[in-house]
Amino acid sequence: MHDADISEEIRERILEAHRWGRALRIRAGGTRECPGRSVVGEDLELAAHCGILEWEPSELVLRARAGTPLLALEQTLATRGQMLGFEPPRAAPAATLGGAIATGQSGPRRSFAGAARDFVLGVACIDGTGQRLGFGGRVIKNVAGYDVSRLMCGSHGTLGVVLDVAVKLLPLPECEQSLARECEPLQAMQIMQSLRSKPLPLSGAAWDAGVLRLRLEGAASAVGRAARELGGDLEPDTRWWQDLRDQRLPFFRAARRVWRVSLPATAAPLALDAAELIDWGGAQRWLCGDVDATLVRARAAQLGGHASDCSPGTDSPFQPLAPGMLALQQQVKQVFDPRRVLNPGRLYREL
Repeated sequence: MHDADISEEIRERILEAHRWGRALRIRAGGTRECPGRSVVGEDLELAAHCGILEWEPSELVLRARAGTPLLALEQTLATRGQMLGFEPPRAAPAATLGGAIATGQSGPRRSFAGAARDFVLGVACIDGTGQRLGFGGRVIKNVAGYDVSRLMCGSHGTLGVVLDVAVKLLPLPECEQSLARECEPLQAMQIMQSLRSKPLPLSGAAWDAGVLRLRLEGAASAVGRAARELGGDLEPDTRWWQDLRDQRLPFFRAARRVWRVSLPATAAPLALDAAELIDWGGAQRWLCGDVDATLVRARAAQLGGHASDCSPGTDSPFQPLAPGMLALQQQVKQVFDPRRVLNPGRLYREL
């Protein structure tokens, strides 16, 4: 089926759902179900809406359809020495670009290169009334509507069905090395913070199971100098970072309940009765264990952050919103999806 036919079919499904007040459950790769509440509705499949629309390697800009698999996209970009700078997690081979943008997920490179929303240049979507919308541009200088374009990043499909995304790319690094050293979590945090002000080619800093790992990327000469300065054991390969990105480490398989906690990079360790993994140079923590939700969220708030329950089937995956913020979110939802057609209740029951 031609791309225009597919996008028009998507629009007609939304128009019909809006007319009759029926809910739609947006799906493509089916790999971004957690964290998030279960959505009851008719499936709106986007997997067929895939492929690269524009790619200008000299300008490091790409526009692709939302259903494009990340794995295929990254393999294509690698042929010209380029990559998606926000390093989106791939929970499975079917994970898509649209899913990564809709959930706003980023990999270990986030605190050093930027989050998913920092790389979004423009978005084309269909809102809950069936209206086609376009925000942002295909080049960095065109910033018209940029904030709305970034609003779609992390909205979990509750504001619009993303048709295609324009993103900024980064060159693949010439060299990549991973260093490891044993230390306690507090010492690891102190080391991470001390490195933030130094001109080092860091692209990852994480602590797990008594080991601090630092990833270096860039020119071979710069990476070599940094490795000698930092010390530690040089790991034979860098696949640990891919496993961290895709949540395939033994840590994530140790228990059924996993929490993702976003905190200021300088926050102290959570110090709860659960295994803790520290990522993003300290700004993202993972907890694995059967810890009371109230306790986790209270500790996260105490440290200036918030916690998300990534376990399947939970009814309250995200930190409860303050009344004023909830009212604002409801106003935005009313503008984009007044009849609550698109993924209703995915983020919160009230949205």
